[in-house]
Amino acid sequence: MNEQKVEIPGPNGILLEGLLGCGTTGRGVVVAHPHPLYGGDMTNNVVEVIAGAYQKKGHSTLRFNFRGVGASTGDYDDGIGEQADLVAAFQFLREKGLSSVDLAGYSFGAWVIAKATDKIPAEKIILVSPPVGMMPFEAASMPNLKLTVTGSRDDFAPVDRVKALAVTWNPAAAFEIIAGTDHFYFGHTHRLSDILARHI
Repeated sequence: MNEQKVEIPGPNGILLEGLLGCGTTGRGVVVAHPHPLYGGDMTNNVVEVIAGAYQKKGHSTLRFNFRGVGASTGDYDDGIGEQADLVAAFQFLREKGLSSVDLAGYSFGAWVIAKATDKIPAEKIILVSPPVGMMPFEAASMPNLKLTVTGSRDDFAPVDRVKALAVTWNPAAAFEIIAGTDHFYFGHTHRLSDILARHI
């Protein structure tokens, strides 16, 4: 699926850089990237895998750069402004006439989604390696959580801690562990893609 560059109007005059893939199913997903202060952006390998899994199903996709990343204006805001960025991206995609829009986030992106879940009427939520080992996650209800994935060697999203929280988020959601992979999924992205395909 071809993606086109888009400019998403964000809060307080911020403009967010994005890549929009237009599908045919009436469904879509907004994909949130890893930590801006550690090189995370919308071209991250895991972000591309998530977007690609949705595109293979014919769904629309929007991956975007949080404020201060790439061509997005503004500055890093410790996850607070980034929640507003996520809301803006969700609204942007919904306005394309889609019947439902999911949220999917990797690492920092998963944390932002978890913090903003009560602000966004997402159809489904997918969290890839939510970094519970380095950032504060709440044991809050997330009834639209569909899937949580982490690696067996992920020090930032350790299996036991992620699983314990995932049960509080939504005990009915799927929980998948990819054996042998750490937080970065190098050499294991095909397995992540297969898991995503089963749950989208």
